[in-house]
Order: sequence, then C-alpha cells, then structure tokens
Amino acid sequence: MKLIIGLGNPGEKYIFTRHNLGFMALDEYVKKHSGPKYEWKLEKKFKSEVFKLGELLLVKPQTHMNASGVAAGLLKSFFKIKVEDIIVIHDDLDLPLGKIRLRVGGSGGGHHGVEDIIFTLGEDNFTRIRLGIGNIKSKSGEHNQISFEAEKFVVDNFISSEKSKVKQMLKKTTEALDLILEKGIEVAQNQLNQ
Repeated sequence: MKLIIGLGNPGEKYIFTRHNLGFMALDEYVKKHSGPKYEWKLEKKFKSEVFKLGELLLVKPQTHMNASGVAAGLLKSFFKIKVEDIIVIHDDLDLPLGKIRLRVGGSGGGHHGVEDIIFTLGEDNFTRIRLGIGNIKSKSGEHNQISFEAEKFVVDNFISSEKSKVKQMLKKTTEALDLILEKGIEVAQNQLNQ
C-alpha cells in the first residue's frame, strides 16, 4: 500500500489558497481516476479525510498544516506503511509558480507541514512532490531587500492571472504521480526535474 498525503488546511476559507495545493492535487487525481462523482470520507481516528483507490490511500490531514505529522504518524502506524511508500504533495515558496520538483528525503525547506511530518515519523526518506507557488522575492529578482510575509502569502487565494498556471500544474501533478507509481521515483525525476 502507498500512502499519498496532500497538504493543506481544513475549512472553507482555505479551499483555494496557495497552501492548499496538496489538497487540490489530490482532488484532481481522484477525479481523473474515479470520475467526477467522488466523496472523501472523514476518518476521525486518523484526523484525516481519506479516499481509497486500489492500493493507494489518499489523505488530506484535517489537523491544520503545522500538525500534518499527526495524521501521517497515525496512518503509517495503523496500516504499517514504510516511510519509502509515503508520497507527500505540498506547495513550495522557493519554486516559481507552475514548476514541479520531485525529491526524496532532505529537510522540510521551511515548510512547516513537511517539517512536522519529518519530526513525527523520525525519518525524512519519503517522496515529495513540490508544487511551485512563487513568492514576491522570486518575482522581483531582489532576494534580500524586500520584506516578505510568507505566512500571509501562503494563505492568500490565487489571483485570476495565476489560475491557468495552477490548472496546468495540477494536471501535471496527476501525471507525475502516475509516473512515480508506475515507473518509480528515479524515472519520474529524470523526466520531470529539468
């Protein structure tokens, strides 16, 4: 069994925010593989919304971003899933909007949801699908002189001019996830990390 965790924040006000790309990516994946009429199941014991698709367990933690590790830990323990069989999909401030990067292991890179998963699992060798949301610094090219409030930026909604890039990125994320599952992470990295 593979555990695929999309990161985000629960609640109506966060649905279309940059920080919820992980949730959006899972919705896109489920829609592609099970049709438009699908329903997530709230599993309180895992503090998550869950959707089972064959041997895939797709999960949206309902703990808020900074405590994502709670859900990951509960699911890993209950289903006895190896850390190498966990894939985490999350937004990334350091990548330009629309860019996707695949990675295994390493630090959380300042992403509190990923950091909490690493802390809770006590290991970092899970796969990450990093989805670029850009940031004010990367847009301006001035890397050290602009004060940038990351916490506010990530919980803002995408603006109209960004939506087509987001839509393309979600489609590409579904393809990336399929590629990882069918051919393995190394093949997927070679094809997508350019």
